[in-house]
Amino acid sequence: MPIRRILAISVAIFALDRLIKIWVLDWLDLENRLAIDVWPPYLNLRLAWNQGINFGLFAAGSDITRWILISVGLAISLALLIWFRNARELGVQLSVGLVVGGAISNILDRLSFGAVVDFLNVSCCGISNPFVFNTSDMWIFLGVIGLIILDGKKPGEKPGKKRRG
Repeated sequence: MPIRRILAISVAIFALDRLIKIWVLDWLDLENRLAIDVWPPYLNLRLAWNQGINFGLFAAGSDITRWILISVGLAISLALLIWFRNARELGVQLSVGLVVGGAISNILDRLSFGAVVDFLNVSCCGISNPFVFNTSDMWIFLGVIGLIILDGKKPGEKPGKKRRG
């Protein structure tokens, strides 16, 4: 069944994400060190607690905002699981699993810490990036890109071509 594969991928991504966050916060002690230069300037770890959405938008710091974001994350995850429950294409299943696994991990952060833990900072080409993100955000981004590229097309069908029905 396609939904079982999607759920298995979601659980695997969730577990991997939790392990990475435990590794960064506890084993590397980023919670106390706050910053670790891994491969400057390209990859650095910088601790930030994000109470909002991307780039800290809507970070009002209130419990209402927190619960709204948790509810939205759960609703989107559930909608994706229902919408793609019969998806046969492995790429679509993988993409949905990436989004759901990443979203649920960020939801657990909000439930556990009141905010999402962000820690990845990447810069390149002389541009210093002040923003941080986490691996959940990366999984979600990759999953959404996958869904946009694949968007239910038959194998071999050109992107953007609409089927008649």
